Amino acid sequence: MALTAGIVGLPNVGKSTLFNAITKAGAEMANYPFATIDPNVGMVEVPDARLARIDELIPAKKIIPTTFEFTDIAGIVKGASKGEGLGNKFLENIRQVDAIVHVVRAFDDDNITSVTGTVDPLDDIETINLELSLADLESVNKRYSRIEKIARTKDKDAEAEFAVLQKIKPVLEDGGVVRSIEFDKDEQKIVKGLFLLTSKPVLYVANISEDDMADPEAQPYVKIIQNQAAKEGAEVIAVSAKTEEEIAELDDADKADFLAAEGVSESGLDKLIKASYHLLGLATFFTAGGKETRAWTFRRGMKAPQVAGVIHSDFERGFIRAETMAFDDLDKYGSVAAVKEAGRYRSEGKEYEVQDGDIIEFRFNV
Repeated sequence: MALTAGIVGLPNVGKSTLFNAITKAGAEMANYPFATIDPNVGMVEVPDARLARIDELIPAKKIIPTTFEFTDIAGIVKGASKGEGLGNKFLENIRQVDAIVHVVRAFDDDNITSVTGTVDPLDDIETINLELSLADLESVNKRYSRIEKIARTKDKDAEAEFAVLQKIKPVLEDGGVVRSIEFDKDEQKIVKGLFLLTSKPVLYVANISEDDMADPEAQPYVKIIQNQAAKEGAEVIAVSAKTEEEIAELDDADKADFLAAEGVSESGLDKLIKASYHLLGLATFFTAGGKETRAWTFRRGMKAPQVAGVIHSDFERGFIRAETMAFDDLDKYGSVAAVKEAGRYRSEGKEYEVQDGDIIEFRFNV
């Protein structure tokens, strides 16, 4: 699915290092602002141990994981909302992504310049949030007076939108973010149509040193980032971007040995990819056996015909039913035959809401 997470942050916080690690794309890096000017886009495989287990029980000639897209966006500075630095380009690029991965420096290193002169995670977060809030406030102000006039005519749609704008405007004026506001389902639809930058879901990435990998929770900078994220309803993961870039070049065996030596069970990159994937409400279903066992991405809440369309439009157009079993059942019972014998193999119709981990064979006719 064509969804992407944009990697943002102040210059020199480790954005491009992180991007290099997850995509091995070799984005230019330098110890000065704006080393990344045009957004770099890279596809990454979504780690999923279930694929190997499915192939073990339903052998196929090839295994194909699903993928996810990251965009590395130019660094931002104060005044971006007014066009300072690469502000206009930053705002344009961030409007085009579906979620934000906000990298925040959480390490000390005298050899890496801080554009603010000091390591201050909270100030870094507030700088970007404020610039996005100011850009959103400009958009809201432009719309506010026009919708207010229409709402006075008792137009129901305008009244509903104006009520939402009244809810948003004071938060933005205080430098807050739209994602921190609670909306009901109807309000959420209106907010989505406003295309506001601070309404996008955010994952904060605390870029820590290698020394902190074993116990990032004990790192004071990480705690500061976690406290701020909690106020916004956002998540935080800790990653050592420099270390991850180095181990991304290792083979699986050497990578496992390195992680074990560092006292961690899963690489920071795997955590990042999974967290970004789920941030957008994405999930995975599988097709299995024969030529290939494959993981596919879908949005949570999608029904069987829509999910069939992820594979091919003909599957959706001619959908008849979805022969379905849960991965957990296949893992538990050990074979398709045993799943069927246990009564856990199902034939689902058009109203079935596909679940993460479903293994499906679609029946269709065109």
